[in-house]
This record gives sequence, C-alpha cells and structure tokens, in this order.
Amino acid sequence: MTRIDAFSTDPLAGAKAPPVTHAQFAIGDVVRHRLFEFRGVIFDVDPVFANSEEWYQAIPEDIRPSKDQPYYHLLAENADSSYVAYVSQQNLVPDDSDEPVNHPAIAGIFDAYADGRYRLRREHRH
Repeated sequence: MTRIDAFSTDPLAGAKAPPVTHAQFAIGDVVRHRLFEFRGVIFDVDPVFANSEEWYQAIPEDIRPSKDQPYYHLLAENADSSYVAYVSQQNLVPDDSDEPVNHPAIAGIFDAYADGRYRLRREHRH
C-alpha cells in the first residue's frame, strides 16, 4: 500500500498546475475585435498576459479579461487610423471580410496576403 506523506520533501507536492491554454490564432491571421470596431493582423503571440499591470488595470473591470490566456499583438486599423493593439484571445474572432489590413508596418513583417492571411517574410521565420 502506498501512503502519501503530508511532510513530503517534493517542493511541487500539492501545487496547483496552471491552466493550459492554446492559441486559437497564428501569426499572419487577420482578426477583428469582438467588442470594438477594429481589425488587424497578428504579428506576435504571448501565451499569457505580458503587458504592464498599469495597462491591465486601465481596462474597465466589467470587461477586463483574464490574464491566463493567450494575448496577441496586432497591426491594427479602424476607420480613423492604424496602430498596434494588444488583445486577449477571448476578445478576438476571425475576420471574414477577405480584405487586407491597411497598416504601414505590414510590408516590413509580411510579404504576401492570400486566403485571408499574411505570409511572414522569410527573414522573420524560424
């Protein structure tokens, strides 16, 4: 019979495992925000929140997303401008417009747009 010792020397004994999250989107995907009127192309992915606490606290509490999910860096656009956005996975949906994103930094990162997504330039591929 095996007995679990309450005074185990294993530092991970009884530790709660962090939630496992998987990115639903990839670099080059064109997405849109589910609440706000902007869309963009993903150029980087953080497996969990990796921005400042000040940035996070500035989000109104009633719509503040969990930190334990992927966050995406977007070359974003709305009707007025282009900019870089940082968005939680729960707030993104695929963009089905089949229109390219109009952002001045796209040409430096991506080299082609086809079938609703961008292809990463060769020098940025691993």
